[in-house]
Amino acid sequence: MATVEIEYLRTQLADRRHRLASAIQTSGETQELTRLVHEVDHALERMETGTYGLCDVCHDTIEKERLIADPLVRLCLDHLTPAQQRLLEQDLELAARIQRSLLPQGELKFDGWEVRHHYQPAGIVSGDYCDLIVADDRDGGLFFILGDVAGKGVAASMLMARLHAMFRSLVSVGLPVDELVARANRLLTETTISGQYATLVCGRATRQGEVELCNAGHWPPLLLRKGGVTRMEATGLPLGMFAESRYASQRLQLAPGDSLFLYTDGVSETRGPSNVEYGIAALTSFLAARHGARPAALTAACLDELKRFGGAAPPADDLTLMVIGRAA
Repeated sequence: MATVEIEYLRTQLADRRHRLASAIQTSGETQELTRLVHEVDHALERMETGTYGLCDVCHDTIEKERLIADPLVRLCLDHLTPAQQRLLEQDLELAARIQRSLLPQGELKFDGWEVRHHYQPAGIVSGDYCDLIVADDRDGGLFFILGDVAGKGVAASMLMARLHAMFRSLVSVGLPVDELVARANRLLTETTISGQYATLVCGRATRQGEVELCNAGHWPPLLLRKGGVTRMEATGLPLGMFAESRYASQRLQLAPGDSLFLYTDGVSETRGPSNVEYGIAALTSFLAARHGARPAALTAACLDELKRFGGAAPPADDLTLMVIGRAA
């Protein structure tokens, strides 16, 4: 593992040992607390000898996302006992239920806007992030956020949940979209280890039909207007890379029938039987002929198109899309 990640996990383990020692001092030493202290000490010793993060059975590297979720893990997935595998499956199912509970309602109508999203994990848990938040400040408006966390599995799903909590808290402060994203980036950078980052699009739609949009290193949202489709390119780096990153926002005016199409790479990188990617060009062409379609119909048509292109192959990546439409 990288030095920065080892140092982060060393700090986490040292903090856990301190907490365990405090618990023993407060409530008295027990067999379980003593066992946990020994496990933490052994993990710290393995860091000193350079064997930390290696499977006790095969000595290959343990999955990084599992170590981040639990720094005391000592076996790779291939060498878990049947009982450990069942426990892991139960944990993943619980994580999946928690993720589903964080999703916004599938279809929303608010202040002249219609929004539809589709969220499809490739596995049990997902690193895709999707949310809709109705602002309660005096200016009102609807915040929409769609993003993709680097990596897969439990670690990515944990970071997705953290982003959900961050944006839910920050929206209530009433910041402009660019400052909102900058604040979230600082918080994420200061509380995650190196290599953990997320691309996302954050926007705010007002009752006057205006959209303020910020793209932090994500795939370009596609603006469907009567005259064609416009790509809204990134206005800043992904979140979690540099604490001092600055972000710019763009202002758009949507007329009735116009819509904004957001997506993760599970859409643009869908592969056909010949292993060719669907791509943004094909997606743009597909959407160009569907100006005026309501978000629910556009979402359904896009999913049918991806199914036609991809054939019977199961999705290789998480797939999320969101359509924000100005009601006609």
